[in-house]
Amino acid sequence: MKGNAPKAVSDRAVNPFDAIAARMERLSGAMSQNDGVRIFNDLYLAVTRAVGAEFANDRFEDPAFLSRLAPIFSDLYFDAVERDAAKRTVSRVWVPLFEKRFQSGIAPLQFVIAGMNAHINYDLAIALVAASSELGYDLELDSAHHRDHLRVNTTLACVMDEVREHFETTIARSVVTALGMFDQFRRIARARENTWTQAQNLVALHDTPFKREQHLLARARTVGFVSRTLLGQCCAQDLAAAPASAEPTCSRPTAAWRRGSPA
Repeated sequence: MKGNAPKAVSDRAVNPFDAIAARMERLSGAMSQNDGVRIFNDLYLAVTRAVGAEFANDRFEDPAFLSRLAPIFSDLYFDAVERDAAKRTVSRVWVPLFEKRFQSGIAPLQFVIAGMNAHINYDLAIALVAASSELGYDLELDSAHHRDHLRVNTTLACVMDEVREHFETTIARSVVTALGMFDQFRRIARARENTWTQAQNLVALHDTPFKREQHLLARARTVGFVSRTLLGQCCAQDLAAAPASAEPTCSRPTAAWRRGSPA
């Protein structure tokens, strides 16, 4: 049985979220405003800053766990960005977002949801297994690191409430509701709670590499299909039906949750 006792962070002055946020800021600075990947990146940046502030204020029981999980998790996203830039093969869960990043007729919230779907519903379980393995942890429920995992959900929910409020006030709500985007947004947010079980399943398959590989392949196909479906719902045809005074439904406004990101 592996230990689950929280491990001390050797240097509490080092906040791992600072370096991650800085890297995301550089990415945003190199991307155009109408880039769907940037729209997701800016949400991710806002969440990273928020969790980083919680980390700096000693709000977590096992900071050592988050110190390893955060970079492992974010590196899976950064790897997709780098592979796409280098014209190399991107993980299939990220392919829909990168393929459609400049396509017109896709609402900003759709890009946000597609990115969250790929990163939460596929990458997070892999990162949880890697971080816990490095620290010699079991993925037990109600352990200190599990409670920290759930605590991040609360921070994420607060940031996402800002995102939801922004889109509700700047986009014709009837159009977004018709596409079911807000429902999808809430479902994917709740999916983070289920990633712990997904990670436990991966651990259980550790001694059967072929089954583990097939499990991940099936999961990647499902997650990729969901993102492709989400981004395939075009809202351009609804522009003509929007009130003349309304902002364009498929515009990509600078949201409140993107404050502080490079212009």
